[in-house]
Amino acid sequence: MNELREQVCAEKEYMISLRRDFHRHPELSLQERRTAGVIEQELERFEISHTRIGATGVLGILRGTQSGSGVVALRADIDALPIQETNDVEYRSQTDGIMHACGHDAHTASLLGAAKVLSQNRDRFGGELRFLFQPAEETGKGAPDFINAGALDGAERILGLHSAPDLPLGTIGLTPGLNNAAVDHFRILVHGKAAHVSTPQLGADALYAASQIVVAIQGLVARRSSPVEPVLLGVGKFAAGTTYNAVAEYAELEGTTRTISQETRLQVREWIDQTAEQIAAISGAEARVIWSDITSALINDPQVSREAAEVAKGLGDHIQVVTNRPLSLGGDNFAEYQRFVPGCYAYIGTANTDLPSTLNSLHNGNFDLDENALVLGAGLYVGYALWWLGRQEKP
Repeated sequence: MNELREQVCAEKEYMISLRRDFHRHPELSLQERRTAGVIEQELERFEISHTRIGATGVLGILRGTQSGSGVVALRADIDALPIQETNDVEYRSQTDGIMHACGHDAHTASLLGAAKVLSQNRDRFGGELRFLFQPAEETGKGAPDFINAGALDGAERILGLHSAPDLPLGTIGLTPGLNNAAVDHFRILVHGKAAHVSTPQLGADALYAASQIVVAIQGLVARRSSPVEPVLLGVGKFAAGTTYNAVAEYAELEGTTRTISQETRLQVREWIDQTAEQIAAISGAEARVIWSDITSALINDPQVSREAAEVAKGLGDHIQVVTNRPLSLGGDNFAEYQRFVPGCYAYIGTANTDLPSTLNSLHNGNFDLDENALVLGAGLYVGYALWWLGRQEKP
């Protein structure tokens, strides 16, 4: 294991260079064409076969030369966010209004670093490694394309990782069971009838109805859901009306739900549907709710979590493994892979008090990370893959 650690550490500057390149050139979900091209170029260098999944996903396949079988999948997300970067660093985003504010550039660089090291050690394992460079995690897409393309067929384990500014550098969060909430998106379209503001009785005010809907669905959490089970309903967008002196004919709301059980997930949808339709009807309007599935709840397999924790502890004496990281109501569609294959999502600490920007939260224009975390991420990918496929003794 010491030899492998040294090999991963030797690729630190390579991974930093890659991460900064991706950071300078961020691309939104399903637009990651340049990013996919760089990934393919690097896999070519490592003599790892690859294929496109959808327009911008990349699946790499590396077969070991030892006898034996088995399949392990390693996943990284590659898309950026529609956020303006406010960091003053030499590798800041060169695309106005788009940045890697969630660490996906680091995830991709870590997996490429791992792929490079693993390609140099293909004689240490049998079976097959699959590298899933997934687009569109931020919009809840990408993962189904890999699943439908057979990227998980025969896979025995899947491992992914995410940057964690709530954890200090050198810490890995590997919590068994529930880690992240299920996430859904909704649009509520309210149709009323236009009229002059002086004769409201001749119209049906879509703006007023929509306002009442916003207030009412917040009350669902307080009075319809269990106080001991986290439920979040948030409306982040509201548009209505065309002029100040007219009854609005149309209004539109957009929001999200966060739940931790499938039963509650379906129940909340029903509540919002009923609330929107009934309140609109009271005002003489009509409402329709359009739902989009973003991701299921992310639940780490307990056995895989224990395995990954043992591997993580072997990455160095300074490594701290946390197995009780608090539940997050943020989502990640790594959860979709876990529905088919036993898997674990690791949270890699990226915070360093000497680098204030690394203390900022995800999805913040000042988000940054301590790039030493790239070595830890790549080391976990490499260590776990070789332990499972090489059936090596646990470090």
